[in-house]
Amino acid sequence: MSDDTATNDGITARYEETETERVLSFERDGATAAVAQNIEGYAMLKVRPSADGDELERYYGFDMALDHVGELLGVPPHDLPIPTPAEDMGM
Repeated sequence: MSDDTATNDGITARYEETETERVLSFERDGATAAVAQNIEGYAMLKVRPSADGDELERYYGFDMALDHVGELLGVPPHDLPIPTPAEDMGM
């Protein structure tokens, strides 16, 4: 497993960078959620139902975005694995 992927208790997290965004996507038992931020890493975080889904909500803080992801996946946010390159997301 690379640094861009992390797993914990049946949850898989993948970090990737596109031309315009940093994207942290999660999958658990077929349910998905994602957190996206602009490539420069200074804009608000967008929570989506999937990496390419429509924005559900925006947050300044990574913790708040992870709270929302936890709700979408039905797990406590502290159970979400975070790949190393994604640890600095948020403002």
